[in-house]
Amino acid sequence: MQNEQQFVSLLHERLDALREQAEAAVESVTGQVTTVRQARVERDISVAEQSGLVARLNAVESGLCFGRLDFADRATDGTESGATRHIGRIGMRRDDAERTPLLIDWRAPVARPFYLATGHTPMGLRRRRHITTQGREVTALHDEIMDLDDTTRTGFENPDADAVLLSALNSARTGRMSDIVQTIQAEQDRIIRAPHQGVLVVEGGPGTGKTAVALHRAAYLLYAHREQLARRAVLIVGPNPAFLGYIGEVLPSLGESGVLLATVGELFPGVVATGTDTPEATEVKGRAEMARVLAEEVRDRQTLPDPVLEIRHEDYGALTLDRETAREARQRARDTGLPHNLARPVFAFRVIDALTEQLTDRIGADPLGGPNLLDPSDIAQLGKEIATSPEVQAAVDALWPTLTPRRLVADFLADPDRLAPRDAAAVRRAGPRTGTDGIDDWTPADVPLLDEAAELLGEDDSAARAEAARERQERIDYARGVLELSYGSRTQEFEDKDDEDSEVLAAHDIIDADRFADRHEEADTRTAAERAAADRTWAFGHIVVDEAQELSAMAWRLLMRRCPSRSMTLVGDPAQTGDAAGCDSWDQILRPYVQDRWELTRLGVNYRTPAEIMEVAAEVRRTADPLFEPPVSVRSTGAGPVVRSALPAELARRTRETVASLVAGHPAEGRLAVIAPTPLLPALAAALPDASWAAIPDLTRPVVLLDARRAKGLEFDTVVVVDPEAIMDGSPRGTNDLYVALTRATQRLAVVRDAQVPSRLKSLMP
Repeated sequence: MQNEQQFVSLLHERLDALREQAEAAVESVTGQVTTVRQARVERDISVAEQSGLVARLNAVESGLCFGRLDFADRATDGTESGATRHIGRIGMRRDDAERTPLLIDWRAPVARPFYLATGHTPMGLRRRRHITTQGREVTALHDEIMDLDDTTRTGFENPDADAVLLSALNSARTGRMSDIVQTIQAEQDRIIRAPHQGVLVVEGGPGTGKTAVALHRAAYLLYAHREQLARRAVLIVGPNPAFLGYIGEVLPSLGESGVLLATVGELFPGVVATGTDTPEATEVKGRAEMARVLAEEVRDRQTLPDPVLEIRHEDYGALTLDRETAREARQRARDTGLPHNLARPVFAFRVIDALTEQLTDRIGADPLGGPNLLDPSDIAQLGKEIATSPEVQAAVDALWPTLTPRRLVADFLADPDRLAPRDAAAVRRAGPRTGTDGIDDWTPADVPLLDEAAELLGEDDSAARAEAARERQERIDYARGVLELSYGSRTQEFEDKDDEDSEVLAAHDIIDADRFADRHEEADTRTAAERAAADRTWAFGHIVVDEAQELSAMAWRLLMRRCPSRSMTLVGDPAQTGDAAGCDSWDQILRPYVQDRWELTRLGVNYRTPAEIMEVAAEVRRTADPLFEPPVSVRSTGAGPVVRSALPAELARRTRETVASLVAGHPAEGRLAVIAPTPLLPALAAALPDASWAAIPDLTRPVVLLDARRAKGLEFDTVVVVDPEAIMDGSPRGTNDLYVALTRATQRLAVVRDAQVPSRLKSLMP
């Protein structure tokens, strides 16, 4: 124990030194005052890099070192016989000339035996040691001797090989997910380190560690493919903001902070999807056919005169645009295959040409029937006047308007006449207020529609590019002036120097105006994740989707556009699908994009839910799927769920009493969640004034109030499920919702049910 304490203290001394160096670098660079723009850019980049390093070093301090490997034979990576390697959250080296490894990153190949070695397959190990720390103090050691024939076993042996794992599983929850880097199991490690090309689907029931595996996989990929993924960023998609807050500390604790965490509702820059939809509206908006519907909405905006459009020109009187000419212009624009806004100039040019020809024939015709009297320069001038005419521009706008995604989707939702009457009624909502470009309360189901609309419309950035070119030319002109001033400032004395002295170089001798201007161009010092969050067209290096079964077909279209390489990790469980627009099979999700070129792997061990609770939850699932088999629980508490009943008017009071008794019985242990049907939440919130109840609840509070959907992916020490039959009847996938609610508990489960509703489940009878 003493030797390990000395080593852990040494590691923290090294960590402190690295942190002090990074903080000193930040302070030194921040204090620099310079008027040279290039120097300012370099300063800002350095501050960002060193500040990020400080944040990473702070995040990994807890549990910095958690293992040790003692090798008996030469390992596969060439590690010498008898060598010792300590395993930790990050890699660290000594401050010596050889930069000797001090701590091995858990993701390094040499660390794999820590997770995979067994007595039958020792992988060159003699001993594996688990090191438990509290702060900077070593509190426990647990040794596993890998050589089954070793008769000289000594150390901190424990006959239970899973002691460290079980200790972690039984620890009280904090309201924030913790990493599993110290207890990764072999089946999980193989998934974490799987090749990152292509689509990997990880399916597993409640408590199998899907989310933890996905997050550790993201950390591993960033380690193994740092140069590629750090530049393109990794996106992690979660089901709701509460879930993202719950998992938000895991990757920083593993030394990774350059990852973008978002819900689908946050993936359209400039839109915050805070509205809510009915399940019916969510299902309709999520259908794949909405892509076709929106495409038809765009085509409907490309209109024709009926039959002739008269255009007044302030100088030349009335011009006319007939239906056939407009039709030909429209077809020419459509044939380009460009999005609507980008094809608009093609339509406009053809209309302007037609009007110019009409005007040329009118004012340049020879009365005697000869050739047109206007020369090419005259015709060009007429074309310019036609093109800049406000009346002509208004006519083009009427026939082929510039559209925005927000306006298009808002107009469609205000009048969804392309849908069947029942579907139209489900999604219809008030249109945008006059003068606005959309609606105020976008919903998460609207965001894939907005993204689809953006693809159909495109963004005509010609004006922005012209402005950028103008600004660059101004910088070049300014740089040229500076260099000319430098050249002209040479004194007669310098001109009269001998040849050798005159070879001293000035600025104008070593740089031209273009390169000089480039040095003064604004540099983007944002991280890749920050730039990706602001750019709808960003292509991520890898995407991880948690609760992937919940996403609609339209949401998958959005995500596939974000990852053209199709490098993705999808984790979920079709048995837990709750969203009305969710998919029922992985093949249904993936076939349109990768056909059968994807890999499925399953996690079958439940580390979270005790066997007694899982047995009850499985009974719920079997009402929908009689052949359902749950994941195998590794723990048993010996105590089944506590079931209480009350009349409907007394449900809230009975729930309060149940919560009070559970908290009193376990006053210092973890977190408690009350999960109930959505309509019942206000009454429960009044009965439980100390519970956290909000759109994004504070999961660190002792008691949290949730519906089944917002509980997805979370875990609590104790769960009270209220009115389970109402949860089952609350949606077409209510059985799945109740299954989710019952499997959030790690220790204790209580059920408060309506006494007037016959129970459909034997295990939920009082």
